[in-house]
Amino acid sequence: MPGEPSPPLDEAVAAVRRFSRFYTRRIGVLQEGLLGGPLSLPEGRLVWELAQGEEQTAARLAATLALDPGYVSRLLRTLEERGFIARSASPRDARETLIALAPEGRAAYAEINARVQQEVGAMLAGLVPDARSRLVAALAYIERLLGDGPEPRVPYILRPPRIGDLGLVVARQAALYASEYGWNGEFEALLAEIAAAFIRNFDPARERCWIAERGGEMVGSVFVVRADDELAKLRMLYVEPAARGLGIGARLVEECLAFARAAGYRRMTLWTNDILTAARHIYERAGFRLVQAERHHSFGHDLVGENWERDL
Repeated sequence: MPGEPSPPLDEAVAAVRRFSRFYTRRIGVLQEGLLGGPLSLPEGRLVWELAQGEEQTAARLAATLALDPGYVSRLLRTLEERGFIARSASPRDARETLIALAPEGRAAYAEINARVQQEVGAMLAGLVPDARSRLVAALAYIERLLGDGPEPRVPYILRPPRIGDLGLVVARQAALYASEYGWNGEFEALLAEIAAAFIRNFDPARERCWIAERGGEMVGSVFVVRADDELAKLRMLYVEPAARGLGIGARLVEECLAFARAAGYRRMTLWTNDILTAARHIYERAGFRLVQAERHHSFGHDLVGENWERDL
């Protein structure tokens, strides 16, 4: 997960290779045919691409799969000889040859797809719902880390916390600040105290927590807690690095302000440190003003703490 200490490169390489060996064995791609069927793994992947309904050529398939064009041509020739694919001239450019599945190829795809659905479904059915959610989130995170393109702007949701979420908020924020700023366990203790007080003293009419979730994974959070009848506190705002740039931090602050107004507060305050520049920019854009700054030594570092406020 983001924010955890990075292992040495050779250990990371060994871990990826170990997982690759485990997963290829687990899903059966080491068998002579894909899932015991008539196609090899690369042949099955070509058939899958052709089954998606998009117009394909040998060059496009090679580019999509990042394979050598000569290798793709040989695979396609074998599939054509076995009656799985058919070729035709492009109506737009006679020099371009289009490739599509023949009836036998469509039947092979349907059989393989059903078998994959059944076998993967059986593998996942043994997991409890929470474990499946964690697996899906972990797979999405791996895909984002190793993907070739820019981070897609996948929608996110804001939801109330569930059992276990606040412990995860403490763990994630403590690990993240340790990684990015070198803060020690004192900060984790502070976060844990805030979270514990929120749970013990929770007033649903005047306090709230939002969890930002994206692709089944928690990617941020924020709290509003009561200071007194007229003053609300915004606490523990954070956004995971992989979800930054999507406006989640600003949206969380907007939700805090809207809730505080509806709950009858007159003002909102927050405490931060001057090195947290991204958060400070969010607060400033949301109408907060810096009212006090004071040097302090906390979390293993000399810092400048700041109190910000705004009227509601």
